[in-house]
Amino acid sequence: MKITVRFFAALRDLAGGERFDVEVPNDEKVEAVWARFAGESPGLEAYRDRLLVSRNLEYVDLDTRLADGDELAFFPPVSGG
Repeated sequence: MKITVRFFAALRDLAGGERFDVEVPNDEKVEAVWARFAGESPGLEAYRDRLLVSRNLEYVDLDTRLADGDELAFFPPVSGG
């Protein structure tokens, strides 16, 4: 199945781009997609425990299963003041 993966802010720089269209196995979990990109861009792994993740504009966790056509987005932690 095909999904779109997007990275924002510092993660975009580490991943080498903002948007990637990728093929993944049916019922793939968010965790596996993250691991795939972290394996290619090791600097990403430092953010794993502090990620914000959305699937189709709704926040999800790393155990969420994906479906064909999903848009997955990874955000670094944010702070405000």
